Amino acid sequence: MKKCLSFIALFGLGLAILAPAAPAQDQGKEVLKIQLPKPMFVGTPKNIRTPNLETVTGRPRGPFMVPAGTVLLSAGKPVTSSDKEPVIGEVSYVTDGKKSGEDGYYVELGPMLQWVQIDLGKPQELTAIVAWHYHSQARVYRDVIVQVSDDKDFISGVATVFNNDHDNTSGLGAGKDKEYIETFDGKLFDPKGVKARYVRLYSGGNTSNDMNHYVEVEVYGLPAK
Repeated sequence: MKKCLSFIALFGLGLAILAPAAPAQDQGKEVLKIQLPKPMFVGTPKNIRTPNLETVTGRPRGPFMVPAGTVLLSAGKPVTSSDKEPVIGEVSYVTDGKKSGEDGYYVELGPMLQWVQIDLGKPQELTAIVAWHYHSQARVYRDVIVQVSDDKDFISGVATVFNNDHDNTSGLGAGKDKEYIETFDGKLFDPKGVKARYVRLYSGGNTSNDMNHYVEVEVYGLPAK
């Protein structure tokens, strides 16, 4: 019996040795859990012409690792925008937690370059930003720029998280990121742990019309102590 138990113990030890360890960069991290809305269209989008489009794989986004303790910071937080009188909806929709692609769930801002801005209340370490512009139809939004700052006017201390304005149409600097097709997955931007109070997202129309839309923006991070 003792020999049998010893064998079992050694066998278990062998399994432990053979079991792959988590990559060093993922230790102390967990998969970000994002509640996705219902898909509104299926298949690979056709006839979207843009010179700076990322490769369309048709596959869902893979898991994104964030530090343990990451929470949704933006739920119900105040939102302002460059368009003081939205064409459709209210800017509060941006953080209301409702992500449906149907009418009545998005805010529509006017043409040209527009922005929405979320006030997190205080500077906090940001681990992920996910945006849904519009996902009931396949389209590409132009000049998508995501910036963060502790200055509500975004004059000083501005850090750029994402910028696909490759020809500097916005006047905020040319970006090297790719344009992308909107889907129910949303677009995840990696702020790489930058600390900030305000999150501002720009866009300059889309491949279907000149207007700017937001269904939801989620900002994740480590709450300030």
